[in-house]
Amino acid sequence: MSFPFPCGSRAVIGVVHLPALPGSPGHTLSRSEILDHALADARALFDGGVSGIIVENFGDAPFFSDQVPPHTVADMTAIVQAITDLNQTVPVGVNVLRNDASAALAIAAASNGCFIRVNVHTSAMLTDQGWIEGKAHQTLRERKALGAEAIAIAADVGVKHALRPDGFDLSQAAKDVALRGQAGAVIVTGAATGAAADLQELQVVRDAVPSTPVLVGSGVDENNIGAILDIADGVIVGTSLKKAGGVSSPVDVERVKALVNAAGS
Repeated sequence: MSFPFPCGSRAVIGVVHLPALPGSPGHTLSRSEILDHALADARALFDGGVSGIIVENFGDAPFFSDQVPPHTVADMTAIVQAITDLNQTVPVGVNVLRNDASAALAIAAASNGCFIRVNVHTSAMLTDQGWIEGKAHQTLRERKALGAEAIAIAADVGVKHALRPDGFDLSQAAKDVALRGQAGAVIVTGAATGAAADLQELQVVRDAVPSTPVLVGSGVDENNIGAILDIADGVIVGTSLKKAGGVSSPVDVERVKALVNAAGS
């Protein structure tokens, strides 16, 4: 139940952005090609020295708001299992976009995953999929029923690609996620994929949950990781680890090594 990267760990969690899976509007690759793509990115991340990996169905936009089809769960389970088979010492997590915590739990439990990311775990956010309500009560009970309490939950507060409701209190929201929602880690992001988080907001969250690991989940690069890790305990990084910083490009192992070195310096 505890998050695999504790406070002060300076963890670098690399993202495997999956191409569009079968059934999604952008799907073009065969299952074997998708798997090859995922494994190549995972190998680059492992070789670059990341602390962990998280796999997400990034190419499936536009996303379902809360429940993906069974075939998406099946495809992601096979891919995550193949990645965990590559390296059994580096923790691997799952994020099922936009907010299918139930599917993420099932995938992680079946494929030796260690943690999941939930974009809206408590409260509610107005997103490009409409209003999404947190289902912490359901997720925690499903985790218990699955006997999967070793799978930790990292949950966003004021998540990217969303508008905050009137009266939104960042400090209280962080406390709700970590305490009432029992998340093992709290994630702070910028406004969108690749957008840097606000360091003042990051400090507010850090102060609100001093004994819970705090991660930054967007816009991290070699130039700002030092300032971020002066406050946060770790980062989740996708875009800046790709060749030329292109979100759709393959992971560049030299960029990974540079960021990991910067995180540890």
